[in-house]
Amino acid sequence: MAEPPSDVKRVLQIRMRALGDPAQVITLIRSAAPFYRTIGGTGFRVLQNVDEPAQLVIEIEYEAAAALELSRHKLASDPMVRTFLQGWRTILAGSADMEVYQDVTG
Repeated sequence: MAEPPSDVKRVLQIRMRALGDPAQVITLIRSAAPFYRTIGGTGFRVLQNVDEPAQLVIEIEYEAAAALELSRHKLASDPMVRTFLQGWRTILAGSADMEVYQDVTG
């Protein structure tokens, strides 16, 4: 029987509408990049809709231990992560959706 991989690659995609000046929100999002690197982030992109500048997509590529990925809810109980996410929830006031994807391009 094959052993499971030690790390899995994932892409966290956050779709949101900026509440206020999009430039200020983009600056805030960019400032979070170091945090994502500390939790395994390997790539970070912020996309802005050309026709609707308040619409943003943030893509964060990361690698996580397979065991951790199987129970992401445990990560959410980490005090540092909880504090970080609470701050973002307050700023976004329900204007964002988050989903986790795997790259199956090949």
